[in-house]
Amino acid sequence: MADQLIRATAAEGGIRAVGVITTRLTEEARHRHQLSYVATAALGRTMAAGLLLASSMKRPESRINIRVKGNGPLQGILVDAGLDGTVRGYVYEPQVELPPNELGKLDVGGAVGREGFLYVVRDIGYGYPYSSTVELISGEIGDDITHYLVTSEQTPSALVLGVFVGADGVQAAGGILLQVLPKAASDEELVQKLESRVGALSGFTPLLRQAKTLPDIFEQLLGDMGLNLLPETQMVRFDCKCSFHRLLGALKMLGEAELQDMIDKDDGAEATCQFCGEVYRASSHELAELIEALREESGS
Repeated sequence: MADQLIRATAAEGGIRAVGVITTRLTEEARHRHQLSYVATAALGRTMAAGLLLASSMKRPESRINIRVKGNGPLQGILVDAGLDGTVRGYVYEPQVELPPNELGKLDVGGAVGREGFLYVVRDIGYGYPYSSTVELISGEIGDDITHYLVTSEQTPSALVLGVFVGADGVQAAGGILLQVLPKAASDEELVQKLESRVGALSGFTPLLRQAKTLPDIFEQLLGDMGLNLLPETQMVRFDCKCSFHRLLGALKMLGEAELQDMIDKDDGAEATCQFCGEVYRASSHELAELIEALREESGS
């Protein structure tokens, strides 16, 4: 099934639901960064969460940035996702591997760490971005993002994330986000009913591996609550805006002396994009051209 995001409402608009499948883009991230099993799960969950959170933003250029900084050996995760369906990200220590947890699952909480902070920055496309910080409560990502939504955005939410990694790579990944909007937040019976159903799920990836589609999953959760599937299916993908041109722009900012030192010592420059792992190389000739451009701009 292609990577995609769908939206829905229920309870006469009192419930907002979003689901995303991110299997292929998570596999691309695993391959690009040469991630371990547990690092793949941690980054995959965070990328799915980023896309789900970004889906409620309004302006096409809106983006959300999620940074997880825990006391575990993974050290940290950084994800950038947009309303346009693009996402990118990396973990600080991609080769970390841990034994399965007591449930026999990948120990994402142990890898991330159960103490630390979750930072969320919303760039709505104009003005200053909005930033929020909450403490981690489990390191499992889903619990921590839910905690952020309840405490910082004060929206009763249920978030289920999952990544299944096999010997051949990522076999299933994605998540669902259910939110009770203000018009229905006072309906305690509705909130409890939703919490009960989400709690009864065996997880997200088991449903995908049973060939369930996102509409199937929404029907299971919200089918008797006036489910309304919105018609648009949005494609999502791993995408990074880095380029050789941007590398040259960054190098130019180093100044003439530093560029000349690179020419003399290394016969050029090399840089790797943290978000996507792409390697860019600038020759000594290209660095010399940057020096000449700097001289022309300064009039010397």
